[in-house]
Amino acid sequence: MPAFLYVTGRMTHTYALGHLLGVPGAAELVDHGVRSLRTVFHDDAHGGWFTAVEAGGPATGSVVVDDRKWSYPHAFVVLAASSALVAGQPGAAELLDEALAVVEERFWDEELGVVVEEWDASFSRLSDYRGANANMHSVEAFLAAYDATGQTVWLERARRISERVVAVAAAHGWRLPEHFDAGFRPLLEHNREHLTDPFKPYGATVGHGFEWSRLLLQVDAGVRAAGGAASVGTGPAAVEGAAGADLVGAARALFDRAVADGWSVDGAPGFVYTTDWSGVPVIRQRLHWVVCEALGAAAALWHATGEDRYAEHYRAWWEYAQAAFVDRVGGSWHHELDPANQPAATIRPGKADIYHATQAMLLPGLPLRASLAGALAG
Repeated sequence: MPAFLYVTGRMTHTYALGHLLGVPGAAELVDHGVRSLRTVFHDDAHGGWFTAVEAGGPATGSVVVDDRKWSYPHAFVVLAASSALVAGQPGAAELLDEALAVVEERFWDEELGVVVEEWDASFSRLSDYRGANANMHSVEAFLAAYDATGQTVWLERARRISERVVAVAAAHGWRLPEHFDAGFRPLLEHNREHLTDPFKPYGATVGHGFEWSRLLLQVDAGVRAAGGAASVGTGPAAVEGAAGADLVGAARALFDRAVADGWSVDGAPGFVYTTDWSGVPVIRQRLHWVVCEALGAAAALWHATGEDRYAEHYRAWWEYAQAAFVDRVGGSWHHELDPANQPAATIRPGKADIYHATQAMLLPGLPLRASLAGALAG
């Protein structure tokens, strides 16, 4: 079974949060993750990190099974290194310095204010595809890098990505297109033949509406703490008359659309995975990360606004998650349920990591900050 770069990054980040919480044994797991990212996954020839590797024999070491240089897992290298640095772990600063340099040189598009998607192994050929998912996790990573380093360039880049995405979402009734061409123009029919793709499905992804909602609030919190006003509508990506005149307004709109399109819309509890552009469910599987991001967005909006409706949503969804997703026999959470809320494995087999569930549990008790590690460290 291959080891995936994104999972290693997520788990390293999660155990850094655990270490900040005082969880015994978490520091050793952070150190293991940092070492793995600096050695096992690292491409010593061309720089950057391989997408997936598999352990070989003592003589051969690890075998690269996916040599793409993909911005999505690279964002988790930045996130892992940032959280490990905030947690004070050895090697984190060096890892973060290199990861940010790779982002700067290979993935950041200064003209468009977004990250590009995917290179070949040697950084010679760049795909024309651009993705909202990679940009979303780059926002998370850049916020974490800002909290870890104090370098405002990463906060500003998180804001720029957010501004562009808010404009696109507003133009599509707050159902966010996931797929774009090289000029960041939406490709609404992309992957219609691959409906259940775990990273790039067709249509609007309900969980990403929630995830963006929460991240916009973290961008807002970061910009305000830095002395600015986190408004959108002032840059080249602005939409005239958009409901999200500020990031809190945009977060509300994304949240409300995700609730309306996703929650119990097919006669059973839970959130559907994807919808078409009129809000009709396409994939009705229930994924654990979706309810986790719904919980996180509800908690963040409650912190930002103090409105009881967000707390009520949190309570209702947490009751559902406990009953349907928390695996009290095998541990952790089931990562996928079918439309009848029974365990399934068509999109997300197994239990890859604890990243989404951990963050969903932490967000209600933390102040809104640019990053969770920064909020835990105070």
